Amino acid sequence: MARSSSRTVGSWARRLPCCDGDGRNRFSSGGNLSGDLLPSLGATAQAQQQPPRLRRNLVSPYDPRYKVWEIFLILLVVYSAWICPLEFAFLRYLPRAPFIVDDVVNGFFAVDIVLTFFVPYVDSKSYLLVDDHKKIAVRYLSTWFAFDVCSTFPFQSISLLFNKHDHGLGLKFLNVLRLWRLRRVSSMFARLEKDIRFNYAVIRCTKLISVTLFAIHCAGCINYLIADRYPDPRRTWIGAVMPDFREDGLWIRYVTSLYWSITTMTTTGYGDLHAENSREMLFGIAYMLFNLWLTAYLIGNMTNLVVHSTSRTRDFRDMVQAASEFAARNQLPQQIEEQMLNHICLRFRTEGLKQQETLDILPKAMRSSISLYLFFPVVQGSYLFKGVSSGFIQQLVTEMQTEYFAPKEDIMLQNDKPSDLYLLVSGAVDILAFLDETEQIYGKAAEGELLGEVGVMSNKPQPFTFRTTKLSQILRIGRSKLMDIMQENGEDGQIIRVNFQQKLRVEQRLYIAMHQDDPPVPAFERRMDP
Repeated sequence: MARSSSRTVGSWARRLPCCDGDGRNRFSSGGNLSGDLLPSLGATAQAQQQPPRLRRNLVSPYDPRYKVWEIFLILLVVYSAWICPLEFAFLRYLPRAPFIVDDVVNGFFAVDIVLTFFVPYVDSKSYLLVDDHKKIAVRYLSTWFAFDVCSTFPFQSISLLFNKHDHGLGLKFLNVLRLWRLRRVSSMFARLEKDIRFNYAVIRCTKLISVTLFAIHCAGCINYLIADRYPDPRRTWIGAVMPDFREDGLWIRYVTSLYWSITTMTTTGYGDLHAENSREMLFGIAYMLFNLWLTAYLIGNMTNLVVHSTSRTRDFRDMVQAASEFAARNQLPQQIEEQMLNHICLRFRTEGLKQQETLDILPKAMRSSISLYLFFPVVQGSYLFKGVSSGFIQQLVTEMQTEYFAPKEDIMLQNDKPSDLYLLVSGAVDILAFLDETEQIYGKAAEGELLGEVGVMSNKPQPFTFRTTKLSQILRIGRSKLMDIMQENGEDGQIIRVNFQQKLRVEQRLYIAMHQDDPPVPAFERRMDP
């Protein structure tokens, strides 16, 4: 292996799980690049596709086996978060078996502490993967090492080893430090919320439910601990109802504690279970104050989720209602009202795709690359741009904007001022004209054809009305921008003018051949002659 203090990887690393602040591997975050490695300047594509090359005796944070190990530790954290408050409150009545399981769990986290000294981390400033043994050790020792050791040390087993009948809370309280491991779960939820492969609302609700259940569990255990340690057990919240509660089984006492905790949190108490002494009253006050904050947190998050999922639909309904009232108030024709509603519906659909928002946050060069990839062939295939250079088409495509038109919607009207040139990418359009005060279909435009080029190139009012017959995607460029590009590229501009004149001559000859016995060419046809 090549020796180096830091390595970088590109696209290969982006497909793998991120590293968090302490260099530990967590879960993949979909589009989240906050913890991903960035490619070094000048790195070739072949080099970026290679796995990170680390020093010897190091564990890659992107190794699938290490990812499985991290998931396994998350499951152990969930177990620790449940058993720790339970042991703290019901310790004297628990058998030895749970402490043996705790020692085994602590052993796995002790292995993880040792393993962390061999896991490279991503430098937060340079975004480089640091694989230097000394730097890894110094960083871990100066951050979370002390907390990880304290949360892994078997204080409870040591206290039972020296005094099996000790009921004090000294060493037992230190055992609560195992809850430090919950930071792993918090980090997991933070990454899952950013992972586009998972539903955000489901992940957020799961997190809120987990926080609520954990708060209920801890509060019930603490309140039972207060009753269990009180000198007169009959003057406690549980002793007043169950005088010999210490003789009951663990399950009954635990369920009773959860019942008190839930009724207090939901403010449906106090009936059968209530505080009987000052200690319990003080804890009840603290717990209810905490519930005020927790309730506000839960309601705020749930409200945001509901509003986020329904706000667009509500705005859409309001817009449709306003458009209908506007058409009725001004007695607009049914065709215009239908066009208005179709446009609003199409706008609602396209806004959900967030295409323009996505493009707007990208740099200009990247937007140009996307436009070239999507629309270069269709622009190049248009008759008006036959024979022009690739550079001209590239300039043209980068200045074009994409628009969607609903069925039966007018793109431009006859006799409108020529302000834009349109190119039909997909869909179908009818070409209409008014003859003898009636609207007649002159022709149809298929995919890849230009719309409005007669008015734009001739600088005259548009001779036709263009109306979509189905959902159409259209590229648009302003006339002034088109003329500026043609002026900058003189040869290409001349080719475009020749193509336009040839097209007009061909259409006029076809019209004359098809209408030899017809009256003279209508006015709108004469406007086509440049």
